[in-house]
Amino acid sequence: MAAELKTISCKEAWQIMQDDPRAYLLDIRSSMEYLFIGHPHSAINIPWIDEPDWKVNPHFATEIRKLLLGGKIEHGEIHSAPVLLICRSGKRSVEAGELLLREGFVNVFNIDEGFEGELDEKHHRSTLGGWRYYDLPWEQC
Repeated sequence: MAAELKTISCKEAWQIMQDDPRAYLLDIRSSMEYLFIGHPHSAINIPWIDEPDWKVNPHFATEIRKLLLGGKIEHGEIHSAPVLLICRSGKRSVEAGELLLREGFVNVFNIDEGFEGELDEKHHRSTLGGWRYYDLPWEQC
């Protein structure tokens, strides 16, 4: 049976981070978004799409494999470690998660609502949902 992308809430993602020391929270937004808008505490930035070309990162899965191999994951369990993906509103992380599944990862999570959530009627973010809306730990450079 093929692995499926699991969609979870921001609060569920934070709980997984607390409960499973093997879990990685990957912020896949651009470098500028990560630095200037802020990011979840302990998130690692591996952009899915980034400046200057704004094209999908052709090394995305390889960069994640390197991260997992160089960290708290045993070699035999690299593809089963929980990989939690967060973007701005939960859309780019679906695309990135589907790629990881095709690349053999089996425990991949899309964080619904992302870091900032959807736009409200005034075109503002972080007022309807997202990591910051729920007051989960975050930081800004």
